[in-house]
Amino acid sequence: MTFSEGETGGALVVGGAGFVGRWLAAELLNRGRTVAVAVRGGSGRGGELRGWLREHGVDDQGLLVVGADITRPDLGLDDEDRDRLEAVRDVFNAAALFRFGLGREEARRANVDGAVNVVRWAAALPRLRRLVHVSGYRVASDGRLAHPAPARELDALYRRLGAYEASKLEGDAAVRAVAEEEGVPLTAVHPATVIGHSVTGEAGQYIGLAETVRDLRAGRLPALAGSRRTFVPVVTIDHLARFMAAVPEYDEGPYRAHWVLDDATPHLPELVGLLARHLGVRPPRATLPVGLVRRLPRALTGVEPETLSFLSEERYDTSSADALAKEAGLSHPPVEDALRRWADRLVADRFGA
Repeated sequence: MTFSEGETGGALVVGGAGFVGRWLAAELLNRGRTVAVAVRGGSGRGGELRGWLREHGVDDQGLLVVGADITRPDLGLDDEDRDRLEAVRDVFNAAALFRFGLGREEARRANVDGAVNVVRWAAALPRLRRLVHVSGYRVASDGRLAHPAPARELDALYRRLGAYEASKLEGDAAVRAVAEEEGVPLTAVHPATVIGHSVTGEAGQYIGLAETVRDLRAGRLPALAGSRRTFVPVVTIDHLARFMAAVPEYDEGPYRAHWVLDDATPHLPELVGLLARHLGVRPPRATLPVGLVRRLPRALTGVEPETLSFLSEERYDTSSADALAKEAGLSHPPVEDALRRWADRLVADRFGA
């Protein structure tokens, strides 16, 4: 299979078998685009992805699956796949290692070095229109890192935030710097906590806020870390996929960044209370300051220390994302309905057990 040489050309989704990547690939295919997905594991993961797409009513005739490894130069593509991907116009990097408790080098290989490898590979495409890089909504919370950052600054960042969040911050800085150096038109998409599909609740990711819902339902959430105004925003996976697919059609210029989140998300205690009522369980009885929880032993709190940096009262500038969404005819689905459907699906899926 080769890509069409028409106006839209082909799209490549790096990390196309992952949570965000597969929903994005489905959205692009439904828009009539030819789509390549780069997956680690080659044909085995590709077969799983095709099965998932067909189960969701997506015509996969325009899909090409290639084996890739973002931790290697040129993404580890063989010569045949490299030639087949020459007509790619839009590259979407949805590949990341998302897990708490990662080692620093393990996190950096995917979230920093791997992200840079995608930028350098995209720079060599003769018809590249745009690279869309998925980052995270907390990347600007500490201000902008320089790249390369001083070693002492990076050491302090990794100690304070843990490997996952620190590697996303470092990766964001590296991608911006290398894209500018290589002349790659770049859009950074910074999504909030991604929850399930707004209609079916289907997600496929069971860490982070999903673990809070799990503990709530099991009666293991006597208290919440944070404050009455802690804001953990969410975005449904279908809205995020539609937004990302639209980005190359609307963004211009060397660099754009969008914080994609539903600003109507209730504050965390209200969000958890909403889900407690829906699930018919008791809501947490107290809210504990993050600083106190950070000092207590994890064995006592049951809280993963790396999640505490997400518990902030900070709000986020969504103006550029809102403007693009309006231009593309997109809007967030009702957030409280989406949260309830997501919680129901988490329970039905036994929280990924």
